[in-house]
Amino acid sequence: MGVVEGDITTLDVDAIVNAANEQLAPGGGVCGAIHRAAGPLLAEVCAEVGPCPTGGARITKGYNLKAPYVIHAVGPIWKGGNENEDALLSSCYSESLRLAAGHQLATVAFPAISTGIYGFPAERAAGIAVRTVAQSLARHSGLIGVVFCCFGKDSADLHRRALAEL
Repeated sequence: MGVVEGDITTLDVDAIVNAANEQLAPGGGVCGAIHRAAGPLLAEVCAEVGPCPTGGARITKGYNLKAPYVIHAVGPIWKGGNENEDALLSSCYSESLRLAAGHQLATVAFPAISTGIYGFPAERAAGIAVRTVAQSLARHSGLIGVVFCCFGKDSADLHRRALAEL
């Protein structure tokens, strides 16, 4: 596992993970950036494979992206922490890696799911993400590389700190 700071749409990995909404529709933030970079076919296919419940994930081709696949993970909207948000966030990471392993993908890049417009506290989310990915990697031996691609130094630092605490 590692951390990079940058644009997830440019990474050369088997799959990038999209911080998706339940409809898998183009949105803002990382979701909008992925849809713009992948091209219009992504939205068409997402309309066919959606919706996806919070905590779940779906997989599509990557179209115009370097990554041949996009895994659409639906994280929770933060509602104060008393509505199963931690478990739902963990689930979208583990479901993403389950799909990756099922498609025999070896490398996956994650954004900081739910920490943007969905309001999940960034430090808490980084810890959940790192712990869940570590547990999932132990179950899926074919996955050899997972990177947390952070859009900004603060998020990257939080993920590095969470990795150091493992």
